[in-house]
Amino acid sequence: MTPVPPKVGALLDQAKWHEERKKLRAILLACPLTEEVKWGKLCYTFQKSNVAIIYGLKEYCGLGFFKGSLLKDPEGILHQQGEHSQAARLLRFTDVGDIAKMEPIVKAYILEAIEVEKAGLKVDFKEKHELVFPDELIDRFDADPDFRAAFEALTPGRRRGYNLYFSAPKQSKTRVARIEKSVPRILAGKGMQDR
Repeated sequence: MTPVPPKVGALLDQAKWHEERKKLRAILLACPLTEEVKWGKLCYTFQKSNVAIIYGLKEYCGLGFFKGSLLKDPEGILHQQGEHSQAARLLRFTDVGDIAKMEPIVKAYILEAIEVEKAGLKVDFKEKHELVFPDELIDRFDADPDFRAAFEALTPGRRRGYNLYFSAPKQSKTRVARIEKSVPRILAGKGMQDR
């Protein structure tokens, strides 16, 4: 038996969702996937492309699929991760027994996700082409061409993340404050989560 890498072992040893993580890991490792630790989670890749990730959340243990929106989901069990999530989908479990009962279905979803990678399928991120900026951001762009250029040089995901953050508040003064607070990071070419 191959020894468990220390980072993987540390995640498996967490008390919350311990058995569920172990069961999902066993199913994933029975598939042609490579196990890694990314973003502090157990992540599974196929030819260096992210396929699935195990989440231990407060209310459930989840198996996330990075391109889950491309899966057929004949069982109707995939959940959208958040209201703005376009690609990722998630299977939720609250008990290791649920995973055991659904093991053939879970494995079928994993194998389909691998086929999506093999086929080179891509998710069409409709919103990345259709960003609607708040007036306060447009005003900032008009007042500072260097800021506009720095914002436009960001990756589509970083632009989208900032736009969601800037657009969320109901009050204009809060939107302006968020924009001004983010100017140095944007000028440095950093996303909201970058260090």
